[in-house]
Amino acid sequence: MRKNFGAKTYLYPMPVLIIGTYDEAGNANAMNAAWGGIADTNQIAICLASHKTTDNIFKNKAFTVSVGTKKMVEACDYVGLISANKEPHKMEHAHFTTTKSEFVNAPIINELPMSLECKFIDFDESTGLLRGEIVNVNADESILTNGVIDPKKLEPITFDPVNNTYIVLGDVVGKAFSCGNNLK
Repeated sequence: MRKNFGAKTYLYPMPVLIIGTYDEAGNANAMNAAWGGIADTNQIAICLASHKTTDNIFKNKAFTVSVGTKKMVEACDYVGLISANKEPHKMEHAHFTTTKSEFVNAPIINELPMSLECKFIDFDESTGLLRGEIVNVNADESILTNGVIDPKKLEPITFDPVNNTYIVLGDVVGKAFSCGNNLK
């Protein structure tokens, strides 16, 4: 038997996306966003309300999206709780340091080992849907195995919207585009 919950924002996994931008003075800012994902082969889509971050994106036409990690879960949550409009030093309080992206005018958060560097495409005010073109993906060597990103080393977290918790992604259970062949 199934239970109906009505229209909810329940979906698993919901990646914890940390959006990095620069403000008008060149100061780095970050915010936590859970409603987003890949929208096309080179695009990301994120649902955002009006924030300091969206203002920064509109001004710079660029942003980064870092993957929240187990090691930095408290900092990732913190940048979602505190507005840069109210706390201009929130990056310092989160213990985040940054390096300017080589590809876009946005900061890479050094403590989060995987980032997507994005150019602003558009923003639909009626839905709050922001789209960006992914121009580069970068990863710290500490999370690579045989030259590719290793999720076990990355330890990405996802948002559990039902229980308001963060969960670390788990074990591999099958090989994509392959394990289904067993049913042919």
